[in-house]
Amino acid sequence: MKAEQISDVCTFHGEGPYWDPRRGELLLVDMMEGDVLVRHEDGTFDRHDVHPRLAGVIRGRTSGGYVIGVERGFLFSDDAFTDLVRGPLAFSDPAVRMNDGGCDTAGRFLCGSMGWGGGFGAGALYSLDQDHAVSTVLEGLTVSNGLHFSPDGGTAFLSDTPTGRIDALGYDVEAGCFTDRRTFAVVESALGMPDGMAIDAEGGIWTALYGGGAVARYDAAGKLSEHIPLPVTNVTACAFGGRDLSTLFITTTQENIPEGSEPQAGALFSLDAGVAGAALPMFRG
Repeated sequence: MKAEQISDVCTFHGEGPYWDPRRGELLLVDMMEGDVLVRHEDGTFDRHDVHPRLAGVIRGRTSGGYVIGVERGFLFSDDAFTDLVRGPLAFSDPAVRMNDGGCDTAGRFLCGSMGWGGGFGAGALYSLDQDHAVSTVLEGLTVSNGLHFSPDGGTAFLSDTPTGRIDALGYDVEAGCFTDRRTFAVVESALGMPDGMAIDAEGGIWTALYGGGAVARYDAAGKLSEHIPLPVTNVTACAFGGRDLSTLFITTTQENIPEGSEPQAGALFSLDAGVAGAALPMFRG
């Protein structure tokens, strides 16, 4: 299993890859530029400026268009990214920003935050309901990353990156709240830190390894089953896509890399994962 570079450098801080099954294309963000990129089948990109400071994570809406986690709240967009509507704020603290997230099986959009300076415990996890009400569902996070849900919706997988863990949290789908939390997998420090993640149809969790130059898969029992190196130190996130959801797309960043030292940093990579990804829920609001 080998990762292949499939683009030139297209982002400074690539994050949040999302395969949109409606258009059959990959979307990702250049986070600190506040841009959403759409990758077409021929490998070209369209770039859309959606926010002046930050675009963290994007998901499709069942009503059409997208919901985007931006600096301190949410943004709604049409399919063309020309009609942008400001959604509710999740918090007002200027020292905190949104980072990563995903949708639960009931169609809520959950988005996690972190301090701009990475302050310990400054982040939280916020839930945007179908009626656009916002609630805080988890507190005390430092760098909230990689939220995904099991197919039945009853388990959420989340990384608080500096802890070096991927946690599994019991989730009450009807109430939209967490019921318990346990360690699903421990990422050895020599491998890097768990960043954005993807979930496959067998219950395996794939995580980008920031600082570790790789992606790793942990099977449904939380055991390391795959480790695939990349020629870039800071790997940020991954997502399943393609017609059969068996291609793993991987984003990277130039962040914290000396200028010119890693010419492939910021490019997009992919690999044939040998397993299909799980289909992701969309936002129903």
